Amino acid sequence: MASFRYQSLTAAGQARQGVIAAVDRPAAVRMLLGRGETATSIDPVQERDAHPDPTGPVAALEGSSSGRSAAGEAAHISLAAVLHRRLTRPSAHRAEMATLIRELATVIEAGLPIMQGLRTVRRQCSNRTIASVLDHLIVRVESGAPLYQAAAEYGPPFDDLIIGMLRAADASGEMSEILHQLADLLDRSLELRRELLGATLYPMILAGLVVISVIILVTVLVPRLIEPLAGEFNLPMPTRILLGIAGFISSYWIYCAIGMVLLWVGWQAWVRLPANRLRVDTLKLRIPVLGRLLRDVAVARFTRTLGTLISAGIPILDALRVTRDTLGNTALKRQIDTVREHVTAGKSLADPLERSGLFPPLLVQVVDLGERSGRLESMLLHAAGAFDRQVSSSIKLFTKAFPPLLIMIMAGLGGFVLAAILLPLLELQSMIG
Repeated sequence: MASFRYQSLTAAGQARQGVIAAVDRPAAVRMLLGRGETATSIDPVQERDAHPDPTGPVAALEGSSSGRSAAGEAAHISLAAVLHRRLTRPSAHRAEMATLIRELATVIEAGLPIMQGLRTVRRQCSNRTIASVLDHLIVRVESGAPLYQAAAEYGPPFDDLIIGMLRAADASGEMSEILHQLADLLDRSLELRRELLGATLYPMILAGLVVISVIILVTVLVPRLIEPLAGEFNLPMPTRILLGIAGFISSYWIYCAIGMVLLWVGWQAWVRLPANRLRVDTLKLRIPVLGRLLRDVAVARFTRTLGTLISAGIPILDALRVTRDTLGNTALKRQIDTVREHVTAGKSLADPLERSGLFPPLLVQVVDLGERSGRLESMLLHAAGAFDRQVSSSIKLFTKAFPPLLIMIMAGLGGFVLAAILLPLLELQSMIG
């Protein structure tokens, strides 16, 4: 027999707490249900602190000193559990989480209780990572914890967005509807990432080929063609520059490699500083074409996420906090912090968005009209479609503008190398002729 410290609610809504003896957590939950009580939390306690509770109301009068002792031990246990969880529990991908949440929404929409719905999804699951997540959720929900609390205890891949939506679903009673909204939000986020990957894959491959080609030309081809001519006459300037670069790389390639690694590490350390990250992210937004794309992506994500959270019943301040962490740009996050300060002071959302100059006028107008009409969430969700189309347009513009830019860079490098090779050959031909 184990002992569990519990908190429960009677049918009349009266709160009770105490210690109950049972074989395991599910058995303790069933015992409380048999007494007409619904468990809100059940945690194991040490034997020296346990006072079995066969009658219920007697144990509710236990001393506060033992309660403080158990709370202290629970804090230590919970810290160890958190560290162990972060190191051992697998984390699912975003696509897997979207599928899991949609399946759970579907079974709940079919009329199954949350516990039976979790078990149904678990029986059909063949993914080991998702199975591990479901096993944890089943154990915690069966022990009386709400779904959002079980998700928060698991940690990644449950982020603030997912936990906030689960909390709103639990509070509103519209579990299936809000879970469908969350699944749609995750699916759109995945589609956006795929679009960005598809837009940048070809340019990145082209850039990699350009770099590899230049390295091969400079280190292998040019020295073999030009060095035999070095003693015949004075080489042209482009040829001397290219031979100098090739000689330096050949002689000190190990130091070049170490220097590049150190430069990368130093850059990563420098950009982690908040002030430097703010400078870099602000500069990104000012780059032609790329800055517009980054802004449109962030605005589309902000609009859809904020509209979904508010429509789910999450308070505006909490919704802004969750949405802030999905933007991916420090400069935009700083502006959302300013917006939250204005809202906390009872002011409008639209004014700080407009003054920042980082958000498009359409978003400012939508927010302003939504606040005035009291239909902010519906207007944001309607505007999200327009911003998604704007993202698609920006991606097309980026994919059309970036490859020609890389071709121009490649042509410039190729022209320089070609000049370095042909100029001495032409000069040698003129000397012979």
